[in-house]
Amino acid sequence: MTDAIARGMRAAQTGMVVNAGLAAVKLVAGLLGNTYALVADAAESGADVFGSLLVWGGLAVAARPADEDHPYGHGKAEALAAAAVALMLLGAALGISIQAVREIRTPHRVPAPWTLGVLIAVVIVKWVLSRRVSAIANETGSIAVKADAWHHLSDAVTSTAAFIGISVALWGSRYRGGTGWESADDWAALLACAVIAFNGVLLLRPALHDLMDRMPGPGVVEPIRGAASAVTGVLAVEKLAVRKAGLGYHVDVHIHADPNTPLDEAHRLGGRVKGAMQRAVPQIQSVLVHMEPYEPHQ
Repeated sequence: MTDAIARGMRAAQTGMVVNAGLAAVKLVAGLLGNTYALVADAAESGADVFGSLLVWGGLAVAARPADEDHPYGHGKAEALAAAAVALMLLGAALGISIQAVREIRTPHRVPAPWTLGVLIAVVIVKWVLSRRVSAIANETGSIAVKADAWHHLSDAVTSTAAFIGISVALWGSRYRGGTGWESADDWAALLACAVIAFNGVLLLRPALHDLMDRMPGPGVVEPIRGAASAVTGVLAVEKLAVRKAGLGYHVDVHIHADPNTPLDEAHRLGGRVKGAMQRAVPQIQSVLVHMEPYEPHQ
């Protein structure tokens, strides 16, 4: 197991423990404090627990070495986990929004003031957790860990919206007539759903790109091409294909060399090309070099 995958799994485990505790606290506070925004927040934290579990499992599968049935390894499990977490965000946004509309249409009491303190603590915890997990995602390049970080951040967003909504409800009930403001926290929950859904779409796209073997951006491809071109004996680089699987890349490349190059020397040249590419981009897990005779265009 690589250090990057191990760090991602530890981040997922930490998220599971924190989210389980927060879900319980928010559910009790929401029911006792008469605020659906906190109950919706508890549901979001519960989804976060399952999301972190998916990330943990996806990284564990991705860490398995290649075998006869999976010659390219099991890295796609990482992208599958990221896609699953993104879909969970979209599902949570839809479910919470439906219930929020029901609560808006149903008269209920004003939330208890002490629930604001619970929300402040939740926002701080989730913000810190999101930042730490996001840093690990950026260091490891894991889209599954990044999805987990965004899941934590979405929880902080819903908690912030709930804080604003409850504050408006309390202010309105005290200074603006006493009634008619009870659903402010439900409107806040509905607004937060739009943010959650937007983040879900943003996370789903790169996961689908990896599952569809889309070429990575120039920041990955150009260093690989440049490293191959700089190897002595390489006269041209053609048909460079790069695809991401898990935390690593698989490269297929056609290298043009002198037509008079002996077979053994061409084989060694291919090895030098592979080494140069892996030094330029250490995340490369495999390189398939196809040697061709160089034929200058007339």
